[in-house]
Amino acid sequence: MNKVVFLTITLWGSFLFSINAQTLYVDAVRGREEAKGTATDPLASLEKAVGLTHEFSGTEPIMIKIYPGLYVLQHQLEIKTRRLPADTVQYSLEAAIMPDDPEWQPTKMPVIQSTSPDNSVNQFVHAIGFLVAKNNVSFKGLKFLGNANPTVRYYYPITREVETLQGLTISQCYFIGERNSAPIQGAIWAHGGGTHVDHTIFYGCKNALLLFKSIKDFALTNSIVSGSYEAAVWFGPNEPDFLFRNNVVTNCAYFWLRPENTAPKYSFSTSVITGNAHYMGFYGPKGPIEASATNQVEQGIKKSGTVLFSEVKTNGLPTDYLNLLPQSAGYDLKAGIFKTPKQ
Repeated sequence: MNKVVFLTITLWGSFLFSINAQTLYVDAVRGREEAKGTATDPLASLEKAVGLTHEFSGTEPIMIKIYPGLYVLQHQLEIKTRRLPADTVQYSLEAAIMPDDPEWQPTKMPVIQSTSPDNSVNQFVHAIGFLVAKNNVSFKGLKFLGNANPTVRYYYPITREVETLQGLTISQCYFIGERNSAPIQGAIWAHGGGTHVDHTIFYGCKNALLLFKSIKDFALTNSIVSGSYEAAVWFGPNEPDFLFRNNVVTNCAYFWLRPENTAPKYSFSTSVITGNAHYMGFYGPKGPIEASATNQVEQGIKKSGTVLFSEVKTNGLPTDYLNLLPQSAGYDLKAGIFKTPKQ
C-alpha cells in the first residue's frame, strides 16, 4: 500500500487546506479551486495543482492526474518542489484516461492551450507553457495546442532550461500548432540529459524538438513529425548520443539541423523520412541553410513513399486522428500515440 503523506498549506489568508502531498487530481469540468485535490474532489486548474506541488517535500512519486477537458494556461507553470536543486523524485502529469485504455476517445484526452503573454526573457522574449525545473519529469497522454495570444511570437509548451537536469519523458502526447492562429515555435525545448520522446505526434509545429546544451541519452522513438515549417529537429554541438528509431518525418522544411561547419556521425534507424524540402541542414545567424556534407549512419531509412494520415472529414474527429492509415508508408513502424494499435 502506498504511504499517504498529508500537508497543510495556508491559502488565501486563513483558509487551511489538507491534501494528499504526493497525488493530486484535476478536472476542468467538475473541479473546484478550493477542492482537496482528490479523485472525488478534484481541483479545477493545472495552475493550482502545480502550485501546490511547489511545497511538496516527500520522497514518494508525485502524480497530477488530469481528467478530460480544456485547460487554459494564463501563466507559465514551473515544475518544481521544495527539494530543489537535487530533487530526483518522479513527477508526472498524466491523463486520467490514457490512449491505450479501452474507454479512450479523442474527447477523453486533456487539452492544454496557453493564452499567456510573454513570460520569459531567458535568451530572448518568449512564452513558456511548462518550465521543467527538476529532474525526472514526465508528461503522458496529453494534447498541447499553440498559444492563442496574438502578442506572443515564440511559444514553447515544454521547456527545460537548466542543462544539469536529467530525465524528461514525453509519451503518447499530441503537439498541434496552427501557424496562423495558435503557433508553436518549438514543441519541446530542452537542455540536459535523458530526454525521451515516444509515441508522440508533432503536427504543424514550426519545430518539433530543440536540443542544444549538454544533450545526452536522447531518444525519439515511434513518433510522427509532420508539417514543421522550419525543422523537425535542431540538435546542438554535442557528440551524437541518441536513439532514433521507428519514426515518420514528413512535410517539413528540414528534417534535421545542426551547427554550422560540423559533420557529426549521427545514427538513424528503421524510419521513414520523406516528402521534406531538405534533409540535413546547418543553423546559423542567418537561418537554416542546406548542409554541404553529411556523415550520418543510416540503417533501414526509407526516403520515398506516400505518408497518409487519418484526418478530420465531414464525419468529425476520427478516433485515430493524425495517426497513419494502414495504406501509408511507415504504417508498419507502429508510430503514433497508440502503443497498442487500435482495431
